[in-house]
Amino acid sequence: MSKASKEIHPAFEVHNSPVHGNGVFARRPIEAGERIVEYQGRRIEWDEATERAERSGQPVNYTLFFTLADGRVIDGGDQGNDARFINHSCEPNCEAYEEDGRVFIHALRDIDKGEELAYNYALIYDGRHTAAIKKAFECRCGAPSCSGVMLAPKKRSRKKTADA
Repeated sequence: MSKASKEIHPAFEVHNSPVHGNGVFARRPIEAGERIVEYQGRRIEWDEATERAERSGQPVNYTLFFTLADGRVIDGGDQGNDARFINHSCEPNCEAYEEDGRVFIHALRDIDKGEELAYNYALIYDGRHTAAIKKAFECRCGAPSCSGVMLAPKKRSRKKTADA
């Protein structure tokens, strides 16, 4: 599909998702590697993101927050666009890339018309991954390899031995 044709035929639309709430679905075939959309929203400091999450009763790593390399956060719920409706999947067809402080969603593989777009949130939660935390970040993607949570696995620390 030509670039002009892609601009005439938007890549996606938002509607009810079987995974969770609203979702983003391909309106046309999307090629592997194609840049689909920029994740937009107000850029805030982590302290403000934490305060916003507490005020709204959301977990600290609320799924509309996108952490940037410089430590700031994009709050997709504040001046965000439809990218905030892209759901999590343990077997994603998209991936998020940060480029010059901006976040873009790209297709990992060819995506068929009508297919729901998803990327792996891999949320970082520094505290213990208790049953309550896992419930708060429960994954509903239904993929065969589903981990059950939207959290990135905790990094295991190596134990030092006397021989090391």
